[in-house]
Amino acid sequence: MTSWLRVLRAEVRKLTTTRMPWAFLGVLVVLAVLNGVAVVAGTDMDGSKKFISTAADQQSLMAFANNAMMGAALFGAIAAAREYAHATVVPTYLIEPRRHRALLAQLAAVMLGGAVLSTIGAGLIVAAVALTLPTTDYGFLVSAGGVAQVVGASALAGAAGAALGVGLGTLVRNVGGAVTATFLLLMVLPPLVIQLANDAASWVPAALTGVISGVTSDIATPAAVVALVGWGAVPVLVGLVALRRRDVV
Repeated sequence: MTSWLRVLRAEVRKLTTTRMPWAFLGVLVVLAVLNGVAVVAGTDMDGSKKFISTAADQQSLMAFANNAMMGAALFGAIAAAREYAHATVVPTYLIEPRRHRALLAQLAAVMLGGAVLSTIGAGLIVAAVALTLPTTDYGFLVSAGGVAQVVGASALAGAAGAALGVGLGTLVRNVGGAVTATFLLLMVLPPLVIQLANDAASWVPAALTGVISGVTSDIATPAAVVALVGWGAVPVLVGLVALRRRDVV
């Protein structure tokens, strides 16, 4: 356990001493600003602002979980794949020769990072909407519980997305390939699957995060949580199997 904790601390240090988290934080700030601009300048087709006229509309606008999952997945994919690109995975395995334990340490660190960044992103979105609503005829209508649900869903989606990214990064071992695989899995594959099987529409990440955020009710929230966790867990399991069967570099 001591060696695992040492690896975990090293993985956290890797994430917090590089510029990658700051780059993702910059993207979150931009997204928050864009949401604020949408509130101030956006209108419906008839020129009205009905898209922010109810609590449900405002909660839908602030729902950040789907974007959080995509962003955290890219974060995890880059964090895992660059270990092989820069061969920094070698000293990690010298400290902790049991590869699965080393990967689990990296997974824990990246999931924490993904959850924290996603929570910050959701908070920035909520703040942007709340600060710009006074420029319209509508006040902030979302309850504290609704805000908590939006932020909590984003944190969960961020952790699940980060896990998905780590699994793909470990499997592909190339930053460009891992990013491409993440994009294909989360952005390209779901619409294709829905075209082939309409019943699958409720089980793709966009639908699941909508349910968890309190925006839609296609399926029960507990089922959506389990399914979202599955989206992150399956790539990790595949990555673990590949890691045990292949050479380190």
